[in-house]
Amino acid sequence: MSTIYDFSIKDREGKDVSLADYKGKVLLVVNTATECGFTPTYADLQKLYEELADKGLEIIDLPCNQFGEQAPGSADEIHTFCTGRFGVTFPQFEKIEVNGENESELYTWLKSQRGFAGFDPNHRITPKLVEILSAADPDWEKSSDIKWNFTKFLIDREGNVVERFEPTADVETVVKPAVEKLL
Repeated sequence: MSTIYDFSIKDREGKDVSLADYKGKVLLVVNTATECGFTPTYADLQKLYEELADKGLEIIDLPCNQFGEQAPGSADEIHTFCTGRFGVTFPQFEKIEVNGENESELYTWLKSQRGFAGFDPNHRITPKLVEILSAADPDWEKSSDIKWNFTKFLIDREGNVVERFEPTADVETVVKPAVEKLL
């Protein structure tokens, strides 16, 4: 069985970064977007990073423009937006695709480890997501595909996927306790 350490991603300059460089860390891998209803999640992720980075948390930010083209711009433009608007200090990488023909091998593996976890039925954006996804594919809930921006995968210190959090999962009340268990 493989681990996340078998994969590489590209940094904002297009250079390969081996995820083995993060061995021993707890990772939160997130596909992000700068013009999405979930974009304020950047602030929640930054707060989590500030609180837990010194205990071994690393956040891997992978911008993705596949959902409503909500991550326009270059990797540097996205980085400038995130640092200026949300004070982001966690690493941001090159834009990737998380579904389909050109999806990143990392995401093929992540999705094989943890399928769709379901949206929080009480989240205000859930009805809109269900409407959009149902119009595109009546069987959308059955696939392990990433459904929207800010889907998060939690990786333990050994490189294994522990949990998948959909964009509607609250960072403070749902994601943070799961991260803390691994730290």
